[in-house]
Amino acid sequence: MTRLARKRHHRGYTHIQKKYRTRRKTKDLDEIHEDMKPESSEKMLNQEIDHDKPGSGQHYCLHCARHFISLHALKEHFRSKLHKRRLKALELEPYTQKEADAAAGLGSYHPPKRKKVTTQKIVEDVEMNSAETTKEDQ
Repeated sequence: MTRLARKRHHRGYTHIQKKYRTRRKTKDLDEIHEDMKPESSEKMLNQEIDHDKPGSGQHYCLHCARHFISLHALKEHFRSKLHKRRLKALELEPYTQKEADAAAGLGSYHPPKRKKVTTQKIVEDVEMNSAETTKEDQ
């Protein structure tokens, strides 16, 4: 038996490939730009407790649209290469229909503007710290 007989058995199964492609689908960059607006970012960062989400939905990265299990995991994520790549990708304005029309010849084309994107501020969990100190005092 040759070596090719032991490999690539599932090469043509497109339904399996589609399953793996869509497993970790995250928000697109234009959706994240909408979430970065002050009125919606406040709502996203101060979510109610939801036990179905990792970390009960309290540790959320706004730029990557991900929940983390703890504040330590969120801080480690902020130092990761994936987060820094996402910040760099979010510097450009999202692509709009007006820009598409200008590129097609309807009006004059202006390249997209860059804006400064920084990592969100971390809010320490005051309630958790006060609960731990009351247990230690007893």
